[in-house]
Amino acid sequence: MNETYEYVEIKIPSKSEYVGVIRLTLSGIASRMGFSYDEIEDLKIATSEAVTNAVQHAYRSSEIGDVLVGFAIFTDRLEVIVSDKGKTFDLEKVRREIGPYKGANSSSAEVLREGGLGLYLIETLMDHVRIHQQGGVTVLMTKYLEGEQVERDARTIST
Repeated sequence: MNETYEYVEIKIPSKSEYVGVIRLTLSGIASRMGFSYDEIEDLKIATSEAVTNAVQHAYRSSEIGDVLVGFAIFTDRLEVIVSDKGKTFDLEKVRREIGPYKGANSSSAEVLREGGLGLYLIETLMDHVRIHQQGGVTVLMTKYLEGEQVERDARTIST
């Protein structure tokens, strides 16, 4: 089954000052698609986390790199792809370390990010998340328009 979709792609330098450009673009696309205010906020937080992680962790301070962000616009969902060509991370280790927040031993947001809070937020706010590690890290996040995921799941169960 070949679904039709529109695709918007932005390549930004691996610098934190460009994260806002991605947020604005995403907000415009999601609004045009009919996502609610709260859903758009969830999309912006999850996407910002993925882009920020790529900016902060993909390249060494001496490396110049890019982060590629793609938006696949379907009738029932938005797929956001964040990709870099930097160093990969140990996904299983991050997943194992995701756990309750222990404020007494963690004094900075960076410690929490290293512990997987960013990944936890992404997985909590999005309907579906896949991470690929090959020559960099690619995060594919899917958010269904309100009600579409429930209807899709109901069809799967009833058939």
